[in-house]
Amino acid sequence: MRDAARRPAAATVDLATRKFWRLIGREIDLGGEHAWLRAPTVGPGTVGTAWLDAEAALRGGAVHHDLPDAGLIGDWGALAGPGFDPSALHPSITDFYRHTARWRMEVWSSWSPLFQPGGEVISRGFGRRVQQLALPTRPLDVARGLDGRVSVLTDATGAQIAAGWIRTLRSTGDVVFSGRYSTRTLPGADRPSVHVTFPLEAGNLQVFLRPHNRAGGALELASGRGPWGSDGAYITVRDRGRDYAQRVPLHESFLLAVDDEQVLRTDHVLRFGPATALRLHYKLTRTG
Repeated sequence: MRDAARRPAAATVDLATRKFWRLIGREIDLGGEHAWLRAPTVGPGTVGTAWLDAEAALRGGAVHHDLPDAGLIGDWGALAGPGFDPSALHPSITDFYRHTARWRMEVWSSWSPLFQPGGEVISRGFGRRVQQLALPTRPLDVARGLDGRVSVLTDATGAQIAAGWIRTLRSTGDVVFSGRYSTRTLPGADRPSVHVTFPLEAGNLQVFLRPHNRAGGALELASGRGPWGSDGAYITVRDRGRDYAQRVPLHESFLLAVDDEQVLRTDHVLRFGPATALRLHYKLTRTG
């Protein structure tokens, strides 16, 4: 009875949230000028993985689950351009993105005291309910690490066009993130960015990350501040047959590097405006 009573209330909150983004966002044309924001969405309820099959059908291709060598980025050469040379990356970093399914992930998290209460509200009131964007808010939440399932999306020719990465807490099996990974070139950009989409009901959260070479073969992926149409985070919603989008002040950086003991590690920083909200550290170990 209690769960049944919660469902209408949750639906009302979700609808109000979409109305908010419509109010502050701008109307977009996903079939034309703003096609760079075209990305998967889902219906009511949990996000799940049905969006993978729906997108594969839309592209006339297929989705391949549980391939032992599945990777998030099949062709790093597609990201080459001024300021970034994929061939300069440490081989372990390239291997991680090409064969992500082979890597095991351990995680440590540290929230800013200012932002942790908000993260807890989002995680409990929304993330865990829809199984999306359920950020861990306590270090023990991720003490046993994360598991990741990688599904490859191919087009009609069999070429990889994107990958789905479903990350779950090893301790509980709860989904933390369900994301689509690919490459995409922003309007006026001189080279592609890594494009990550988190499908939501009648909308999504999209993040465009610009790759940079760093010392020792390290890789930095960053979404900094900038104007509309530049790397960063965008919320899109569909309301009454019309699409809207808003650039949001969420900025991320990922620094992947191999340490002195030849262990691949990642420092992930999430900022809200100028303030650091969350720091995550990943230890990545290849298996198989």
